[in-house]
Amino acid sequence: MGGVPNLTRADAAAAVRNPLAFVAARWTPQPRTVRRAALAALVMSVIIVVTGGAVRLTGSGLGCPTWPKCTDDSLATTSAMGVHGVIEFGNRMLTYVLCAAVGWAIVAARSQKPFRRSLTRLGWAQFWIVMGNAVLGGIVVLVGLNPYTVAAHFLLSSALIAVAAVMWQRTREGDTAPRPVVGTAVRQLVWFLVAASVLLIAVGTVVTGSGPHAGDSSEVERMPLDWETVSKLHAVLAWIVVTLTFALWFVLKAVDAPREPLARTRELFVVLLCQGVIGYVQYFTKLPEALVAAHMLGSSVMWIWVLRVLLSLRERPGTTADLPGPSEAAAVPTRA
Repeated sequence: MGGVPNLTRADAAAAVRNPLAFVAARWTPQPRTVRRAALAALVMSVIIVVTGGAVRLTGSGLGCPTWPKCTDDSLATTSAMGVHGVIEFGNRMLTYVLCAAVGWAIVAARSQKPFRRSLTRLGWAQFWIVMGNAVLGGIVVLVGLNPYTVAAHFLLSSALIAVAAVMWQRTREGDTAPRPVVGTAVRQLVWFLVAASVLLIAVGTVVTGSGPHAGDSSEVERMPLDWETVSKLHAVLAWIVVTLTFALWFVLKAVDAPREPLARTRELFVVLLCQGVIGYVQYFTKLPEALVAAHMLGSSVMWIWVLRVLLSLRERPGTTADLPGPSEAAAVPTRA
């Protein structure tokens, strides 16, 4: 076992002044390590959504009635607060695990050689979204689970998932300019799919805000909308997303697109079918908590796969020498 190098006063000063640069100068992670760090951040961003849903579904949203402390006199939950306090405080503690995962992704990206500024920026974007959502989560508690703030909390979590998914994809690519592998019309169709998916997620938060799971056993404000009507609108949007996905798969087959977009689209279609089954079953069984939690997980997975479909439409090799010639799908003019 080798000796530990002495830490000089200059080293200590450098570590305090810029700890990321200090670590990067002494450690070069393998590309696999960077990819795993980015994936860990993505997985934790999904877990925090599911556990946040568990807080609401168990009626523990006000288990810790204030913020940033759990009570006016205690930072942590107390025995008098029961299981609801434990669930709410436990979800707050998971935020630190999420911060650790995002921090690990930032450190790994910053230490990679050669240095890739784009990856580091994506890591920092996740960090600031987490910080903003932590503050917003505190506001949610302070305003007594106001449904509009709860909806904003979920949408910001979806933004975190989006940035984490992009960073994970970028760890497996180079920094050359993106090169499309399909035609303009196909890319426009996918952007319609992305827009419909965003609208589907947004309307899903309205279903939650007007539905029976308020998040706490006390009287909690709800959105003044008919829950069943909003649920039907949500179902219509879901069918639009499914139809667009099927149309995309058909078009990709027709233009003989590369394997990657076809595979991602096929996977998205399967995810949507599973999510649709869960959605209809939970609707007709009066929203049992377990199915609602599964539906929230499915929403996060669906969003990741929509983004994977979008990102599969271009390639970014490590160097320009790795670029193949123009593909037939991208070279043939298409009509929008």
